Amino acid sequence: MDQTNRLLGQNEENSPDVDQFDTQKGKYMTFKSGSEYFGLEIQYVQQIIQFQTVTRIPETEDYIKGLINLRGKIIPVVDVRARFKQGPCEYNDKTCILVINVKSTTVGLIVEQIAEVVQLSEENILPPPSIGRADKGHNKYVYGIGKVGNTVKLLLDPEKLLYDGDAEQDNKNLNNDEE
Repeated sequence: MDQTNRLLGQNEENSPDVDQFDTQKGKYMTFKSGSEYFGLEIQYVQQIIQFQTVTRIPETEDYIKGLINLRGKIIPVVDVRARFKQGPCEYNDKTCILVINVKSTTVGLIVEQIAEVVQLSEENILPPPSIGRADKGHNKYVYGIGKVGNTVKLLLDPEKLLYDGDAEQDNKNLNNDEE
């Protein structure tokens, strides 16, 4: 994992190097979920840790697997496969937790396998296809398609991944309560 954290441009204390912010532009941490590869802008990624025991929280969404204690900090953990409504899979030695920070909120994402860090220029990022319903499955979390050689990576909007579906449901509940 130390090598991966070096790829993220982090030093021994696990904080980003000051000069690394400019060099992180256009870089994406890619990971596998199901048969697809996804990417998150590296600026959101704090670190990658090995999968560890997760403490369940009663009465939460299925995709929220629980909490972990990361060096004294309690963070919620989301299973990406469950968030995308993909079938469950067994956690194994390649399963890891991608610790991200979005709007000052630290969250762990359980991913099947880390792929690589890729550099994408803006001309290699296309908008997602508009065929079918935009809110169907994980497509509502995808803001772009990254072309990497002969492959594509689905680029995720971490804010929508963490907040979008919940906010929609909260708004529906609020509207129902007002009636």
